[in-house]
Amino acid sequence: MPDTYLPAPSSSLVATTRIPVRFDGEGAGTGPLSWGQLGIWQDMVRQRSWLPIGGWAPVPDGASVEDLADDLRWAMRRYPTFRTRLRFTADCAPLQAVAGWGTIGLDVFDVPPGADPAEFTASVDAQYRARPYDFVEEWPVRMGVVRVDGVPAYLSTVTCHLVTDGFGGLLMLREVAARRTDPPGPPGPTSGLQPLAQAQWQASPEGRKQSEKALRHWDKMLRQLPPVTPLDSRPGPRFHRGTFVSAALYRATHAVSVVFDIDTSQVLMTFLALAVTAQAGDGRPAIIRPMVDNRFRRGLGDVVAMVAQHGICVADVAGLPYEEAMRRTGIAAMLAYKWAYHDPAAVAALAATLDVDLDAGVWFNDRRTISRQMFPGSVPTAEQVRDAAPGVFTWTVAQDDPYDPLNIDVDDAPGEFQLTWFTDTWRTPPARVEALARAVEALAVQEALTALENFAGTETP
Repeated sequence: MPDTYLPAPSSSLVATTRIPVRFDGEGAGTGPLSWGQLGIWQDMVRQRSWLPIGGWAPVPDGASVEDLADDLRWAMRRYPTFRTRLRFTADCAPLQAVAGWGTIGLDVFDVPPGADPAEFTASVDAQYRARPYDFVEEWPVRMGVVRVDGVPAYLSTVTCHLVTDGFGGLLMLREVAARRTDPPGPPGPTSGLQPLAQAQWQASPEGRKQSEKALRHWDKMLRQLPPVTPLDSRPGPRFHRGTFVSAALYRATHAVSVVFDIDTSQVLMTFLALAVTAQAGDGRPAIIRPMVDNRFRRGLGDVVAMVAQHGICVADVAGLPYEEAMRRTGIAAMLAYKWAYHDPAAVAALAATLDVDLDAGVWFNDRRTISRQMFPGSVPTAEQVRDAAPGVFTWTVAQDDPYDPLNIDVDDAPGEFQLTWFTDTWRTPPARVEALARAVEALAVQEALTALENFAGTETP
């Protein structure tokens, strides 16, 4: 096992106490990783990170430490992924090992006198994320209760990304909250295919058939990627992260999606595809790698597990008017979503055989929960789109630990989009990333104003 993943020897914040929480649960066993798990494992190896997810929030009103321990026990029993650790074969291939019982610790921290409780909790949460994770020995959940004057005030929960994707995490939070209104007792059976069952299906004749069909699509797409070429090194930290917060892009996307009655992610992907091709200037299709939740597939809708995978969208939109570009992007995106459920190891092997750059393009993760399906409020007017403040781009992190080559996370903020950009500066320098973000925004505003003008012209008096 790589020594990168050995646990840290010490921590800066020490819990007042650690409560042992004993649990048992169904579904124990050991087997290969599912496709979703394997995809995120490849990301972890590439980024040299266990990709912690989660966060902190106030505890429910009146909840005691014992109540929160019961919540943790309930979740450990209900969700097999909370009881999943890794084992490694002789050739270092990872296996998932689901335990049938065990004990996990619930940390309890007391805020020191004079310290701000929220800032202290944020530090606990950051420490959970920063401390390296032992994939073999450690449970993939870190949970800490923060007390103020002996009363629980905040709760930090951080998990390894092998546990679940974003949608599964929201499902888990809803179920944990709902259990407080349910009759007491052990958790009921989980819904959907758990990862061990997913891996068994994927190895079945039906699963291999799905894999073969997906691989045929990927073969066509990969052949349009550029070849692997040496990268030009640059001084300083190689990987940068920045945020672009834009009310203009938010309003423009809202307007265009309503006028054309088109999915908002497709609208954003079209803006991105056109901006990418314009910046490249070589007439080649835009390569976009959307994160696909795969939960429209049988057995995956309600499972708390990592089932999301990156698809591949090749949009030939260079020089096209927006409406035609949107149509072509929609077709390409539909195929990307259809065949995102695939064997990542087979795709990586195919890319190596073809000698193409599997990291090419823009990786696109639309994580919105509010405006993804429908924007709140009325459709912006042309004046409101025109008057919206331009986006503010801020570079926040520069580091040597890898990110994905060029990735955008899209999140909601009140009346704005927050785009988090990650870049490998040896591939795409920061100035070019910022220019791309502003080009997406400018294009969005331009197309929104045109769409609103045409829409107003077709209205019946």
